Amino acid sequence: MALTQLDNFYLQKDEPIRGCLLALKDIILKQDKNISAEWKYGMPFFCYKGKMFCYLWVHKKYHQPYIGIVEGQRFDHPKLIIEKRSRMKIMLFEADLDLPVETIGDILKQALDLYRTGVIKIR
Repeated sequence: MALTQLDNFYLQKDEPIRGCLLALKDIILKQDKNISAEWKYGMPFFCYKGKMFCYLWVHKKYHQPYIGIVEGQRFDHPKLIIEKRSRMKIMLFEADLDLPVETIGDILKQALDLYRTGVIKIR
């Protein structure tokens, strides 16, 4: 089976960033059976029932992996930062440290609840 652009995104990263991103991918996908991993805008996106929900990337300045929350401006969490974005917020990670799985789950749940409760309309 040929590797996809999505597969290559992870494979092209060096450790410990690769392992961190793969672990984040697993954490995100385990949040809800309606979440799918997709390749959009040249990056790994996660969609909830077809609607863009979050994505993974590596910060250019800090060289740290992060989760970008598409509708991050709609809620506050002390671990989310907005930088120069108007809509999205990000959560940075130290690739060589244990991931704060509970905190990630809390943030993802808050974001997912926007879709589940209809704040963000799903076609």
